[in-house]
Amino acid sequence: MEKKTDSFSEKLASIRKKVPQSMGQMVEFGKLPPQAVHIEEAVLGALMLEKDALIDVLDMLNADVFYRDEHKEIYRAIIGLFENSKPIDILTVTNELRNRGSLEQVGGAYYIAELTNRVGSSANIDYHTRILVEKFILRELIKISSDVQREAYDETTDVFDLLDKAERELYNVAQGNLKGSYTPMSTLITKSLEAIEEMSKNKDKGGLSGVPSGYFDLDRVTSGWQPSDLIIIASRPGMGKTSFVLSMARNASVEFGRGVAIFSLEMSSIQLVQRLISAEAELDSEKLRSGNLESYEWQQLNTKIDKLSKANIFIDDTPGINVFELRAKCRRLKSQHNIEMIIIDYLQLMNAHIDQRKNTNREQEISQISRALKGLAKELNVPVVALSQLSREVEKRGSNKRPILSDLRESGSIEQDADQVMFIYRPEYYGLTEDEDHNPVQGLAELIIAKNRHGSTTTVNLKFISKFARFSNLTDNYLNDNDSDGIITINSRASDDDEDDEAPF
Repeated sequence: MEKKTDSFSEKLASIRKKVPQSMGQMVEFGKLPPQAVHIEEAVLGALMLEKDALIDVLDMLNADVFYRDEHKEIYRAIIGLFENSKPIDILTVTNELRNRGSLEQVGGAYYIAELTNRVGSSANIDYHTRILVEKFILRELIKISSDVQREAYDETTDVFDLLDKAERELYNVAQGNLKGSYTPMSTLITKSLEAIEEMSKNKDKGGLSGVPSGYFDLDRVTSGWQPSDLIIIASRPGMGKTSFVLSMARNASVEFGRGVAIFSLEMSSIQLVQRLISAEAELDSEKLRSGNLESYEWQQLNTKIDKLSKANIFIDDTPGINVFELRAKCRRLKSQHNIEMIIIDYLQLMNAHIDQRKNTNREQEISQISRALKGLAKELNVPVVALSQLSREVEKRGSNKRPILSDLRESGSIEQDADQVMFIYRPEYYGLTEDEDHNPVQGLAELIIAKNRHGSTTTVNLKFISKFARFSNLTDNYLNDNDSDGIITINSRASDDDEDDEAPF
């Protein structure tokens, strides 16, 4: 046994002589994390050689990318000088580190001066920075996989929670959101001022800071659907929730070039597209379903759907989708197609868990879903518009059947989590022909903004064109206002007991 040990020791010593010192360390202590210390030195040296070098790499380089702590501290000093509009060179960086009390910690003034001897110029700084980022990503992947492996061996770990966590962290790495830590107030103030300035430049275009809905009066109230907001749009069955969001998705994508993801849990993707075609081509939806079109209507169809065919709209009709699957699909769509709005039709048809054996009642499940949707909106920084059903309490009231917040079905935390809650109300749904002031209400739709975290609560009037399954602005001249075919008359459904029976529109 001793001979074998001696023989092994001799072989190991022989190997150490043949490899560089760093590799010798790897043999001695095990694997080293992916790194490129010499390139870190070259990048820092280049940053101190040329004043504009930092601008070229600022968007992909942060302190955590560096492997050595000393280099992280030097880079923080460089960023500090940059933020205060001070020149960046050997002397200023040395002085900044001295003021921070970390000069000796990083190796002293001599080491700072030595860094500039590693490169002749900043010509290759972009290429060198990309190498550092790649090494950092590899270290992050190792860390994530190690954490996943450790938790996977823990029998108390929920497998689907772990899977979601792993996917979220991998998504963050892919997007460059590698830490998600706090942001200094100075940075937030700067970003806020930039947003205000951008709004000022766009005031002639409506001054919208979010995704436009295409409904002028609504956009004036909301300034567009805001990133990270959860918007709930609710109504009784048959009021036109699906038609409303389809019209809105069409406007956002076709007119404003925004990417929109639609998750339809009730209707198939083909049915949704047929509605979009009916509205876009201004052809009766009944004719489209039957295929009974005249020759001129076929021509009209082919002519008008060209813009729609190029729309950046993605439809997923997976039935009973759960929040885990939804997050996964939205992350991929955000990464691959940069979607700017998510629409869910509708919330009550979703499942909170993959594992249906979890012991939760329906109200708790709906609360989990609403919290998950709000979290998704914040994670992807996009507005999430979720449709919701209203309870029968609306029908039990007297003459005034306009919805209120307490009518939200299986509400739980829906009202609390939502940034905006809106109700769709069409008087003619209940057989009404005029309002309290004796004004005609045929073809009129009220969008009641019952909660608005960013502004006022009010009511926006829209036009509903039944045969095209479309909502539009009251001022839009899509068709002659005297065209009686554009007016829908529906018998009262106040006594309808079929809660989940969604009307055609």
